[in-house]
Amino acid sequence: MSAQTLFEKIWRAHVVEDNEGSPPLIYVDLHLVHEVTSAQAFEGLRIAQRGLRRPGKTICTVDHNVPTWNRSKPITDGIALQQIETLQKNAKEFGIKLYDINDSNQGIVHIIGPELGYTQPGQLIVCGDSHTSTHGAFGALAFGIGTSEVEHVMATQCLLQEKPKTMEIAVKGDLPFGVTPKDLILGIIGQIGIDGANGHVIEYTGKAIKQLSMEGRMTICNMSIEAGARAGMIGPDTTTFDYVKGRPYAPSGKEYQKALEYWQSLPTDKGAVFDKVVEIEATHMEP
Repeated sequence: MSAQTLFEKIWRAHVVEDNEGSPPLIYVDLHLVHEVTSAQAFEGLRIAQRGLRRPGKTICTVDHNVPTWNRSKPITDGIALQQIETLQKNAKEFGIKLYDINDSNQGIVHIIGPELGYTQPGQLIVCGDSHTSTHGAFGALAFGIGTSEVEHVMATQCLLQEKPKTMEIAVKGDLPFGVTPKDLILGIIGQIGIDGANGHVIEYTGKAIKQLSMEGRMTICNMSIEAGARAGMIGPDTTTFDYVKGRPYAPSGKEYQKALEYWQSLPTDKGAVFDKVVEIEATHMEP
């Protein structure tokens, strides 16, 4: 088989059906759900008298409407309260794991996935939120979807999706002192434009990227959509594996070793071709 990019490896592994005249049908490993974009999807299932195809592949949390401090006080915003209570009801009815408002593991949906070990290299991850691209920092293919697509994933664990193009952004050299990952991604967007990656999945490569912590990589991938990208990805390496190992829902023991062998096969092959390549000089970045 010819050399493949990280994106191509994950995409090919998840195609269930690819018929001419229709978008490919792809399998979803992890579906993240929050209170804002899920209510209509659950109601659609209820009307159609459907359950979730694989409830164990879906996790929920409330994160958009929760107070950032003093949660002992009642929520006074009526819409926010209704959305939270609706997700609580739906999670219970459909048998889905919910990290509720007072759960010690509750947090931003794109952060608790990595922190708890749900997010792993090689996965295909979706959520009804544009910044789902955050999870691409782990060598996963992750992107936001709309409410009707949320319902489709719930009902089938699959999604119809046109295959995007690929784009490499190679960040060469070391980041200057004081330049943060947020500075870096803003600098990249400043150079390629807010529509510079339209229709593409970005893979970030280069010395400056490899030197970043997982938190820094998540920052880079999170903001890929601000450049118009469908998703952002970074090839998994020792930094990735060390972060995932030991997390509550990550593989352990023999299963971890088996997973690690697969994860190590994911980085883009030498000689793989991207549809578009952009080179960025890290030394030119400013705080």
